Amino acid sequence: MALTIAIDGPAAAGKGTIGRALAAHFGFAHLDTGLLYRATGRRMLAGLDPVEAARSLRAEDLEADDLRSPEVSQAASHVAAIPEVRQALMDFQRAFARRAGGAVLDGRDIGTVICPEAEVKLFVTASDAERARRRHLELIRSNHDVTLEEVAEDLRQRDARDSARATAPLKPAADAYRLDTSSMTIEEAIAKAIEIVAAAQRR
Repeated sequence: MALTIAIDGPAAAGKGTIGRALAAHFGFAHLDTGLLYRATGRRMLAGLDPVEAARSLRAEDLEADDLRSPEVSQAASHVAAIPEVRQALMDFQRAFARRAGGAVLDGRDIGTVICPEAEVKLFVTASDAERARRRHLELIRSNHDVTLEEVAEDLRQRDARDSARATAPLKPAADAYRLDTSSMTIEEAIAKAIEIVAAAQRR
């Protein structure tokens, strides 16, 4: 049985890691939809109009090595608040979600807007402090010179913007399973997510 798994949640909660692990475990395709917005934001920083940047996005744009930088993260959050940008990227995401072999998509509005009919919906979250710690460690490992305080403020601003935007705000779907990873190891969070999906397959 092919499933569509929709994973939403704020930055650095673990949704990408869980999404990749679920796709590998069940043999599904995986799409980090945030990369679409990061790539669009990166192109905007290079001088393109954000709507045109989204409409002309190419596969190779998703492979740029600086898509996780703080500057691109902020730009991604800005372009994601533009309705025309979201519309330009919506068809691609919905087509991916219904591929025959099953799909896992993670982002901010997958269970609420992109795939409201998804068979499995997860809302992955964690405490602000834990998310800041994780993202800071990730950036330091990528040779970004940022402080923990700067990362925490960046996440605070993104959370506020993503939750308050008029179009497709960040929020859990009414029927989403909430998974708080604050005190979980990566292995524990993945195991719990696999358990949830396996239960859905048996239904």
